[in-house]
Amino acid sequence: MAEYIVYPNIPQEKALKAFLEALEIPFEEIPDAELPKYVLDGIAKGQADFEAGRFITFDQFKKRLKISK
Repeated sequence: MAEYIVYPNIPQEKALKAFLEALEIPFEEIPDAELPKYVLDGIAKGQADFEAGRFITFDQFKKRLKISK
């Protein structure tokens, strides 16, 4: 059996619970689970990069991806 780990925001959490209950899919809620340190570090680095102007738009990313293929 597959196991899924999801990180919904508050409105998504309500919808997700309703969906799982409607389909009678058993689930376990682990309240206030913290993300691993490496994930939090990566988020902090990304936010710092963004604030420093080190980012590109999605369209620029797609163009670079096309060129590299």
